[in-house]
Amino acid sequence: MTEHLTGTRPLGVSARAKVAIPFLVCTLVWSSTWLVIRSQLGIVPPSWSVAYRFLIAMVAMAAYARFTGARLRLSAREHGLAMIYGVAQYALNYYCVYLGERVITSGLVAVVFALLVVPNALFAWVFLKQGVSKAFLLGSAVAMVGLVLLFSHELSAAPAAKAAIWTGIGWSLLGVLFSSIANVMQAGKTAKAIPVASLIVWGMAWGSLFDCIAAWAIDGPPVLDPHMSYWLGTLYLGLIGSALAFTCYFVVIRAIGPGRAAYTSVLSPVLAMLLSTMFENYRWSAEAAVGGALSLCGLFVALQARQAASPKR
Repeated sequence: MTEHLTGTRPLGVSARAKVAIPFLVCTLVWSSTWLVIRSQLGIVPPSWSVAYRFLIAMVAMAAYARFTGARLRLSAREHGLAMIYGVAQYALNYYCVYLGERVITSGLVAVVFALLVVPNALFAWVFLKQGVSKAFLLGSAVAMVGLVLLFSHELSAAPAAKAAIWTGIGWSLLGVLFSSIANVMQAGKTAKAIPVASLIVWGMAWGSLFDCIAAWAIDGPPVLDPHMSYWLGTLYLGLIGSALAFTCYFVVIRAIGPGRAAYTSVLSPVLAMLLSTMFENYRWSAEAAVGGALSLCGLFVALQARQAASPKR
């Protein structure tokens, strides 16, 4: 008897209805968070902004876990997983994002993060023994070429700031690496045995603890921004961009599998670049437009190939 793995079989009407809202929520929310993060850069060091965000998110997720009856007690092994996952996802990943957005626009950082599917597939191949097709590698290569075109426009337009732009790209790619580590960890047997709310709340708890310790060591005591706009943005990032969006994303993954769920990483940059054009005065050249289109088309092909290559048993 042949059984299709989750995320590869055709979706029925009920399955589509079940995931439509959470899929749209996390896609739309994460399209906007890049721009909100940009507004956080100023008085408060990025390290403390990340810490505030996930402290708020952790409290919200703890309340949600209590409300839904999810167990909050984890074994020592589960705590170890939650700690590594939380530090990678909610500390190192976002710290790199904030540093990247100090230099390049939020939309460009979002486009870099669209490449998350590439290290995800490679890590899954190495650690989870999941295959990678030639079509997936081809699509990823096309996306890489698109990114080169997109960023070459930025470098040629601001020759005096080339070093800073490369620094922003480097921080963004490092953030992609940490995020990918966390994503692949979620696919293991130990992670799947932990309720969604429990894994998220303890991941955020460990991540925010690391955030606070690192922030104090790097930038000194907590810094507070006197402007209400900063705290409204922090609340949005903590409650909507983190607690709500990550919960919705987990729902999507468990309902239709990580292959189809990864379409959020393709759709979000498109919307993020539109927001960057509207609010950050990003100006498109023909080269940048072709590069952006190639990146998204390549990622679309890569994701389709990854689905088709999923094994059957």
